[in-house]
Amino acid sequence: MKTLFAGLLFFLFIAQKAYSWGFHGHKIVNNSAVYALPPEMFIFYKNYIDFITEHSVDPDRRRYSDTAEACRHYIDIDYYEKTLPIDSIPRYWPEAVEKYGRDTLVAHGIVPWHIMLMKNRLTEAFRVKDMMTVLRLSADIGHYIADAHVPLHTTHNYNGQFSGQHGIHAFWESRLPELFSEGYDLMIGPCYYIDSLNQQIWKTINDSYACLDSVLGFEKRLSKLFGDDRKYGFEEKSGRNIKVYSNDFSLAYARMLDDQVERRLRLSALMTASVWYTCWFDAGQPVLEGLDAFDLQGQGTKELDLEIKKMMLGRQEE
Repeated sequence: MKTLFAGLLFFLFIAQKAYSWGFHGHKIVNNSAVYALPPEMFIFYKNYIDFITEHSVDPDRRRYSDTAEACRHYIDIDYYEKTLPIDSIPRYWPEAVEKYGRDTLVAHGIVPWHIMLMKNRLTEAFRVKDMMTVLRLSADIGHYIADAHVPLHTTHNYNGQFSGQHGIHAFWESRLPELFSEGYDLMIGPCYYIDSLNQQIWKTINDSYACLDSVLGFEKRLSKLFGDDRKYGFEEKSGRNIKVYSNDFSLAYARMLDDQVERRLRLSALMTASVWYTCWFDAGQPVLEGLDAFDLQGQGTKELDLEIKKMMLGRQEE
């Protein structure tokens, strides 16, 4: 029984490392976003902050059972364009389908269009005061917004598999936050109304894609300097020795990136809060004080525990 339990813990650790931003990063984003909300929204969201934080990773968990989920987390910009700015991809879904076809879009990721769909759904949930749905959609949309801020979510070379850098995906968005997030400044200031979410989403994708040169280039440069002996180390996880990027290599990379991961996390949290606020505003600014979403704490955990034991569908990012 002990061996089985230790094996399950090891599997869960490995599975988490394949997720975008890792569990830790997504929880940081949603949790921080709550504190950027105006008073009219803050009390309600603060009452359910544990739910919004814990369920920030639901979209990744769904990738174990839903074949339609994986494509919602990324877009391969370099399939469509090689140089900046991104200006040939239709910004709206119907036009994109007409130009490329739905199968092509799904194959290369739909995150910018999916965020717009989620925005419309969240606005409607606010309008009808379906607070259970408000919380679930709030948690989900924060996840997709965070993914759009990840440079490696904008390229077909998402895990360095075409550049001899296999594993860089989990390194950038899981290992670095796990090591250094305690020192991050997560006071992001107040959220704001977004006049054109579509425009802001595509600016975010453009900025993420612009970061790719440094994400990949700096890692290659440091790898030559460190060599494998200093680049990697081992840490004990759930009774097993796991090969990881060493602390020294990780620190050197974070410094060379000039705290890029922290900045993308902060931007993710601010945009998440601002989208929540925009949806609430567009729904007519319903009074949230006194509204209840019932007892959501712990809902769905049994189902998710079952899902996490299944084979992950879509891209493997470890």
